[in-house]
Parts: sequence; structure tokens; C-alpha cells
Amino acid sequence: MTADADTRTTEAPAEEFAPRRWPRAALQLVIAVALVLIGGGAAVALGIGSGPRTPSADSVDAGFAWDMSRHHLQGVEMANLAQGRSTDPVILSLAFDISATQTNQVGRMQGWLSLWGLPNTSSRPPMEWMNGVVSGHSMDGMDMSSPGALMPGMATDQEMDQLRSLSGQAFDVQFLRLMIRHHQGGLKMALYAEQHAQEAPVRTLARSIAETQTAEVHTMAQLLAERGGTPLPAP
Repeated sequence: MTADADTRTTEAPAEEFAPRRWPRAALQLVIAVALVLIGGGAAVALGIGSGPRTPSADSVDAGFAWDMSRHHLQGVEMANLAQGRSTDPVILSLAFDISATQTNQVGRMQGWLSLWGLPNTSSRPPMEWMNGVVSGHSMDGMDMSSPGALMPGMATDQEMDQLRSLSGQAFDVQFLRLMIRHHQGGLKMALYAEQHAQEAPVRTLARSIAETQTAEVHTMAQLLAERGGTPLPAP
């Protein structure tokens, strides 16, 4: 047998060494679960959730974690819609960054709640932990007194359905309009938690959210103007 023949018989097909392509949905699920675990691990490393001062269900820390998680998850949902609907690389990059950042932050907050012995969601009226600053009041027609009410800046079901139906520049413009308002709506929660949360890491995350989303609002406002759009009224 020749050397060439030996080489041919021992070489494996190239396909055997090709990287496996995971379905997008499966990857997103794996990433989401991993981030929740990372959040819990980071909380342990920081000493959150131990000792007599563990945040209770009526604390600012728990209220912020519950409500900002829910607020963020809609932002992630909107950002994930860009894939397959937008062809603008700037919008796609922005949407990816928002999705990745807010998914990571939700993982951290869910990890904290777990360590505090609290459920991942709450049936309490949104933002009641803000000590009357927002709770129980109507904001631009939004009733905040009942569980499940939309928090400031969140898109309605009709607005989400409309966004899903769009593509191209029409999607880009509406995505920017909704995301700007969404970021603006979460700002009061972040600022209040930065000032009043019990745990230092919670205050640090709240400050980071406020700073990041304020900067992103300015960037998105510029992108919206460049694409001929106008912003929605601030929440």
C-alpha cells in the first residue's frame, strides 16, 4: 500500500470536525440559564443573601429586582425581534448589545432573589416599593395600582404586535421609538433603587442601569433622527 493510500484511509471526512451549529432558540435558552446561575454565583461571592439583614419581600431591593427584571425582559424581547426584521447593521448591533446586557442583569437580579429566599416574580402592584413616588398613581393613563399593570415605558400588546409586523426601516424607526421610551420609563426605578436599596451591589447595579440607559437614549435619539423618525412622548 502506498503512502498516499495510507493518508487517504486515515483521514476523517472534514464534516466530522465542523463545529456543530446549535439552533438559535436553544442557544438563547442555554445563555439565559447560565446567566441566572452566574448571577447567583456572583451574589454569593459578594456576600448577598446571608446574615440578619437579608432583604425582605417588602424591601426596595426585592421590589427593584422584581420590577426591573420584568421591565428588562420586555426590552430583551423587543431587541430580539431585530434579528430577521432589520437589515441595518447599526440597529442590529445596538439590539444585540441591549439584549445581552439586560439578559445578564436579569440573571443577576434573579440570582439575588433566589438567595434571599424569594420567588422570581411578585404579585404585588408594580413599583409600590418606591414609597409612593410612583405607586398608586396614574402615569400618562397607566394605572399602577393593580398587579400586572404596565410600568412606565413598557409597550402595550398592540405596540408589540405592530413591531412584530414590521421590517426594514419601518421596523428600525418603531424599534428606536419604543426602546427610547422603554429606557426612559425604567430610569425612575433605577435612580430610586440607587438611593434607597439596602445592598451595595443592588445600588451599584441600579446606578449602572441609569447611566447606561441614559447614554443609550441619547444615541438612539440621534439614530432615530437620522432615519426620519420622531420620539414618542416620554413616560
